[in-house]
Amino acid sequence: MKNSTLLFCFFFLLSPVAKSQDQLTFEDLPTQVPVYQTVDLQVQVEKALAHPFELTFGAVFLGPDGDRYTIPGFFNGGQSFVIRFSPPAPGKWSFRTFSSLAALAGLEGQLSAVENTNAKIRGPIKVHPERPQKFIYADGSPYFALAFELDWLFALDHGNPNGIPRTEQLIKEVEANGFNQVVMNVYAYDVGWKTATDVPQKYQYGAPDYSVFAGGNKQPDFDSLNLAFFQHLDRVMEHLLQQGIVAHLMIYVWNKKVNWPPMYSTADNRYFDYVIKRYQAYPNVIWDVSKEALDYGRCDIPYINERIQRIRQLDAYQRLITVHDYEYCRLEPDRVDFISIQNWRNDLYSLSLEALQRHPDKPVMNIEHGGYEVGPYLSFSGNYISPETCLIRNYECIFAGLYSTYYWQNTSWNIVIFDPMNPDQNFEAPRFDYYRHLQALFQRYDFNTLQPHRPKLTTNGRIGADNLASSGYALSNAQGLYLYLLPGTNYQTNVVLPEPPNKQLKATWFNPFTGEFQDGGVSNWHIWKPYRSPWKDTTSILVLEAQ
Repeated sequence: MKNSTLLFCFFFLLSPVAKSQDQLTFEDLPTQVPVYQTVDLQVQVEKALAHPFELTFGAVFLGPDGDRYTIPGFFNGGQSFVIRFSPPAPGKWSFRTFSSLAALAGLEGQLSAVENTNAKIRGPIKVHPERPQKFIYADGSPYFALAFELDWLFALDHGNPNGIPRTEQLIKEVEANGFNQVVMNVYAYDVGWKTATDVPQKYQYGAPDYSVFAGGNKQPDFDSLNLAFFQHLDRVMEHLLQQGIVAHLMIYVWNKKVNWPPMYSTADNRYFDYVIKRYQAYPNVIWDVSKEALDYGRCDIPYINERIQRIRQLDAYQRLITVHDYEYCRLEPDRVDFISIQNWRNDLYSLSLEALQRHPDKPVMNIEHGGYEVGPYLSFSGNYISPETCLIRNYECIFAGLYSTYYWQNTSWNIVIFDPMNPDQNFEAPRFDYYRHLQALFQRYDFNTLQPHRPKLTTNGRIGADNLASSGYALSNAQGLYLYLLPGTNYQTNVVLPEPPNKQLKATWFNPFTGEFQDGGVSNWHIWKPYRSPWKDTTSILVLEAQ
């Protein structure tokens, strides 16, 4: 059993000779759990219930500062029911259970929440209270979201009772290269586009013989959920938590051939509510109602509104919510915590900047920019496939003030090469390392302090700082720090900056492909000051600091 999960077991005899509830106590069981870790309180009843998913069960937790959390429990198979809790603060947490079954109601206990010692875990992601277009961790440190889409992450080790080695191997590469968020489906079945036929079986995860529902995807039993599936997904979620990776969890997907029950049906509500009950305790979770929610005629805006309302009612922790559909986010911005966009246009920077300005009170994230880096096996190609072009499109999103997402064609969908960096591979490795450099840049220059600058339409005026530069895309903290993304087509740029206190500017160059920082020296300020990249015909970043 993992250190992050403690198990409390109680056995209730649902018969006239059962022990009374007041004889049951937590005193002899371990009761410490680190802040932001999960703890499972498990209850075993003697006899299986006829309708266990419909049982009302949960607990009210009271914290050291009077905080109150009403946590719903969930059925975990057989005679087992679980309340999963994650303490958001250190100190004593008392709890009392409630249930529609009298034997499970009124149980009381305490947990001692201690300081978290895993430096990778910094609490749930929140919107910055003073900079509403930025993310922070609960501990107040900035969260520069850099996501990697892995739709079939749930599948890599499904059915392996001994561990999740493939998942761990892939996530190791994800983490090592600067990604700190995984965009993932709870479940997907198969893709509808043509894919390679020569994919080794160990990398092929389409059309699995299981579903989130009992009976499999072809003939699902909508009256019951596949609890083995969710028990495995627990292991994936727990591993992401321990590695400090945010799980951007898409609850539905319409274009991956999943056999879903009718909207609003008992089976539909059961599945949706179960996901929220089971995974809300993970502080690294972000809820996403559906991938491309309005694109396939499967649902409408009132349905998504109702799903979001269900989340807000069930999720005691109020984790962030978005919808992978800009048409929805545009029409219903007040219902989501951040805006999700899918934009494949060539003028990505300008449209991204426009989106940021349309939503001044929320972070904006480009979930898909049409760049899917090519791999050895045919899959969905999108509009841009070269590693360098895909990287630059991520930079264009970021320099417009958005967060961005990366795709590799042979990990993001049903073909999942979980060991792409294995030296025995006979193909050119994907350029995950480019994103390690990107993350390093914005660890050095805090993205949360930077805002994009929209220049005026003309470069004629050289007085003032309404252009910042004659070309390139600028970020600034309005306190003397300027970053410029300069496309490789630039021979040079001319900067137009306010006069610094000491009339000098310090220049640093950054190569996004190598991660190299190069000192550009300190020189005197003047209007229309030219700067030329040390890397000819290569997209680069110029950093200027007023002296």
